[in-house]
Amino acid sequence: MKFFEHKPLDQKTVTGFGILNGISIGLLNLSLGFNSVGFYQMTKLAIIPCTVLLETLFLAKRFSRSIQIALLVLLLGVGIATVTDVQLNALGSVLSLLAVITTCVAQIMTNTIQKKHKVSSTQLLYQSCPYQSGTLLISGPFLDWFLTNQNVFAFKYTTQVLAFIIISCLISVSVNFSTFLVIGKTSPVTYQVLGHLKTCLVLAFGYILLHDPFDWRNILGILVALIGMVLYSYFCTRESQKKVSEEATQPLQAGEGESDPLMGVENGSGGVVTDAVAQKAPVWKSNKDLHA
Repeated sequence: MKFFEHKPLDQKTVTGFGILNGISIGLLNLSLGFNSVGFYQMTKLAIIPCTVLLETLFLAKRFSRSIQIALLVLLLGVGIATVTDVQLNALGSVLSLLAVITTCVAQIMTNTIQKKHKVSSTQLLYQSCPYQSGTLLISGPFLDWFLTNQNVFAFKYTTQVLAFIIISCLISVSVNFSTFLVIGKTSPVTYQVLGHLKTCLVLAFGYILLHDPFDWRNILGILVALIGMVLYSYFCTRESQKKVSEEATQPLQAGEGESDPLMGVENGSGGVVTDAVAQKAPVWKSNKDLHA
């Protein structure tokens, strides 16, 4: 349909990336299944600090103190609004830890692969989704049976159930497009900030449309989280503008530096004089009279 151009990528990179994405999705779902909702929310909150740590250690990326404070305010607000009952268990904790690590690495790879290989979000999604879906198709039913003693194929699939599955898949496709697009154009940390905005909107719409219980703690948490998001956006915009202005001044400085040797020659301080500008000294020729 000519919406995008197919661009082949290194097969090893795409395969590993697709499998890792599938594993991270499965682990997040398992973490939700084997933990309380409060502990699962804490798991999602841990993704931002983990991403910042990994990018700092392995990609030498630096986060200013202002951005760190903004992220801290954001996490504090989301924690106040969402984290309620926190119940720990060994299996759930291990699954949550693996989910955080794989999700962080997958999102960092989403950003680095697009920039390194100069591919769009659609091109990367097109290349990696077969491996991602294949990983879940092979491992999903087995893990369901192993952990819950229930067979997904033994479920009675009615027309209504199949319709909701199809709708869920269509929504998931749009989520994948937006995820790859946002991470490719911004960064994994910015995508997580956007995800926490979604959490606040879910709470607000749940109260407005579904009349879910809402107390002062939810309101306070959402307000604090919004303050953190505004601060993060402001500091990111300010730093990008500062970076652009610094890059714009570098060519001017380089041009001035290149003119220094010429200025030195004109002032008599240069030690090298080219043949084109040097005066040629008279040379005695012994056969001058002969030529005359």
